[in-house]
Parts: sequence; C-alpha cells; structure tokens
Amino acid sequence: MSTAETQPVVVITENAAQQIKNIQAREPDGAGKSLRIYVEGGGCSGLQYGMIFDEKRDGDLTLDAFGLSVVVDPESANFIRGAVIDYADSLTGGGFKITNPNARHSCGCGKSFEA
Repeated sequence: MSTAETQPVVVITENAAQQIKNIQAREPDGAGKSLRIYVEGGGCSGLQYGMIFDEKRDGDLTLDAFGLSVVVDPESANFIRGAVIDYADSLTGGGFKITNPNARHSCGCGKSFEA
C-alpha cells in the first residue's frame, strides 16, 4: 500500500473542524450529514473548492477530523490529496484557508486554483 493510500486525503485542523461543527449546528439541513469537500471547474484559476453538508456516496473517501465526518469523491481527491484546511478568526485574512500542494497557482481569493 502506498503512502498516498494510507494518509488521509485532506487534513483538517482542530480550529477548522470546530468552526465547521459550529456552522453545522446552525444549519438544520446539515444535521447528521458529513462535510463534503469537492473540486469543480470554475473560479479565476480554472478550478475551485467547495464544501457542503451531504450524505456519503458509494466510492467516497472518508475521514474523521476531531469528531467531524468528512467525505471526498475520488475525482476531487486527485486534486486535493495532501491539502490542509485551516480556519483563522482574524479581522484581516480570516476564514477558511486551504493549503494545497497540488496547486501550481492559487487565486488571491483563496477559493480557486490551477492544478
């Protein structure tokens, strides 16, 4: 088994997991669902990140991050494997930040990238 197969697809920091759980608690539609992290076409650099509360589907890769259930579809996993998702609560530059080793170029908005 390769290292890529034994490591989680993404790493979610404790700060990010706590913030996501806070958001989930305020959203009735998110109750009992996993956080789905995905990549889709769009954004100013060609690909963009997305996060929604969703049910697990066949083929999804799963992980647990500080009690938060996370799912990633195999196609998205190809673009975000090894990424770290963090959350900073600050006046400037606050919010979720994704550090992706697969991104050749990231947009200033932090939501899109080029693979």
